[in-house]
Amino acid sequence: MRFFEQLARRSSEIDSLVCVGLDPDFRKRRIEDVAAFNRAIIEATTPYAACYKPNIAFYEQFGLPGLRALEATLAAIPPGIPVIGDVKRGDIGNTAEAYARAMFEQWGFGAVTVSGYQGRDTVEPFLAYEGRGVFVLCRTSNPGSREFQEQRLANGRMLFEEVALTASAWSPNVGLVVGATAPNELRTVRALVPETPLLIPGVGTQGGRPEEVVAAAGYLPGKMVVNASRGVMYATEGPGFAEAAAEAARLLRDQLKAAAAAHA
Repeated sequence: MRFFEQLARRSSEIDSLVCVGLDPDFRKRRIEDVAAFNRAIIEATTPYAACYKPNIAFYEQFGLPGLRALEATLAAIPPGIPVIGDVKRGDIGNTAEAYARAMFEQWGFGAVTVSGYQGRDTVEPFLAYEGRGVFVLCRTSNPGSREFQEQRLANGRMLFEEVALTASAWSPNVGLVVGATAPNELRTVRALVPETPLLIPGVGTQGGRPEEVVAAAGYLPGKMVVNASRGVMYATEGPGFAEAAAEAARLLRDQLKAAAAAHA
């Protein structure tokens, strides 16, 4: 099944847009404990997770033990739940091919995040994997994103708008990364490319608000997921951490649903 079809089915089955980010903090967890900690988070949040999104950097920071923890984490995710590899790869020629081979053939991600700022040829090796999702960075959630992404081009569009229009035309397997911290820009992207799936990070710890996400992008299972990482994984410390993670994921799901009902 194609990634976005799988995502639409999963989101509809559990009526959730929640993407749970699996990003272990080296200051909070020893590498020896990461796999078991992640497994507990996954087991607790499965009822509310439309998908999971491990960011590979949080495992690479531990070296080989971290990669083994990532392997164990992926094995703990139940079959049928889509997985996005947050890898933000972007390079030319054989390098891009090697990245794509690693992410899809070795790690087995259903979708990945990529940087498209070097042009279509750097993304094509990922698109060559039929049915896999490719989320192209468009308007990211970090404060410094404005330095480049909101530059006005000669054609009158901002750079993030051009990215949205151009990348979405490359393939039906393309999605876009647009941050919840920029609701006006999120609304613009949804209007420009209404059928393109969106990965929306930045809710919670970074300051994005569920009601603003729904007001800007709608409530469209299969066409959007809203990621929460630290706010779910580290909802509390010590005993009861898994239950707190489940409650945080449930709360986000319900906030998004409530916002959709309010805008109906």
